[in-house]
Amino acid sequence: MTTLHYTRPLLSVIIPVLNEAAAIVPLLKQLQSWRPAAEIIVVDGGSQDASAELARDYCDRVLVTAPGRALQMNTGAEHAQGTTLFFLHSDTRPDITLTGLQQLLVNKPLWGFFRVRLSGHAWPLRLVETMMNLRSRLTRIATGDQLLFVRRTDFLAMAGYADIPLMEDVELCRRLRRHTSPRIATAVVTTSSRRWEERGIFSTVLTMWRLRLAYWLGVSPRRLVKTYYG
Repeated sequence: MTTLHYTRPLLSVIIPVLNEAAAIVPLLKQLQSWRPAAEIIVVDGGSQDASAELARDYCDRVLVTAPGRALQMNTGAEHAQGTTLFFLHSDTRPDITLTGLQQLLVNKPLWGFFRVRLSGHAWPLRLVETMMNLRSRLTRIATGDQLLFVRRTDFLAMAGYADIPLMEDVELCRRLRRHTSPRIATAVVTTSSRRWEERGIFSTVLTMWRLRLAYWLGVSPRRLVKTYYG
């Protein structure tokens, strides 16, 4: 049997965390099957729990920054060695093997994302995820829950994520789609439905629609973030 040797990682998985001690180890354990082809970088935004300490035994590097998802992901990208960057939220679980990732990247796509599945069992969540996937396919705009990926050299040349507290994923997709359409993976990622369940499924959907519409109409993300976290 041929043994594969990697002179540099095929990809770098960048995981921004903030007080995710309960979730980070199960996620990192799942990602071990991607190594050594994948470099795993955890970027802690100043957690008050043991997120950073727990992650150290299961990743290649733990970085610490000020809080802010855009800042954390940009910092991870600056230290990454992989040819493609994957930005993974700590409450999202990818359902793809290393072989599947290699096939996804064989033509070296500039960027792309995955279809999403919500973790809950309530039937309205099936409708929500269907609409999310349809919207992202039609608009070529994905959210951070959809495991965005982009070639490292191009990401750095574009100066990465914009320094905004919300909609950083939407803003990046808008810039990327000017160059080419995304590669949409056939595999799915499962993301936590906790937000929808805690705030109410339909009220959460309405809030997200309002935020997205306001952003498209030019409202500053620094104003929108108060509504999102309020």
